[in-house]
Amino acid sequence: MAAGRPRSFDTDKALDRAMHVFWRKGYDGTSLSDLTRAMRINAPSLYAAFGNKAALFGKVIDRYVAGPGRFIPKALEAPTAREVVEQLFKGVVGLQVAKHHPGGCLLVQGAVSAGDKTSRVRKEATARLSMAEGAIRKRLERAKSEGDLPRRANPADLARYILAVLDGIAVAGATGANRKQLQTIAEVALRAWPS
Repeated sequence: MAAGRPRSFDTDKALDRAMHVFWRKGYDGTSLSDLTRAMRINAPSLYAAFGNKAALFGKVIDRYVAGPGRFIPKALEAPTAREVVEQLFKGVVGLQVAKHHPGGCLLVQGAVSAGDKTSRVRKEATARLSMAEGAIRKRLERAKSEGDLPRRANPADLARYILAVLDGIAVAGATGANRKQLQTIAEVALRAWPS
């Protein structure tokens, strides 16, 4: 059996370019021609290397979580629950003002703009957001068991709140809020932290 032709493009660079298009335009707003133009490949090469648009989006989500979204697992390593939240907020603010990234959050874009609630793409983006919330909840449960959170604190409610603030900061960033405005949102949100 003959081997296929080697790829004439860098898969990692093509995925990075696709990630930025989806991040900027959302899943439904991104056309195949947007992707092929940004990735600098033709449609047959896209399909051969990545599958269809939905499969490509799944690979892009993996890349986003491992790249721009890596501030989340890093923040979860902070020594106290409050420091975890401060680091999460700092990370999302930093992502919004980074010159080399579009504003907003790829996962939020995917969760709200990828067809109806039953679409595969929307389910995948929503599942990744739920995974982030679950990781935050687990870290807060640990904090509570270590006495770092008050007994009355509910880790599940706090995790949901933190994710909502992270998503809100991302939306504000996508709509043009500057660093100072985004930091103010984070500071106000931290005032609700249980003591």
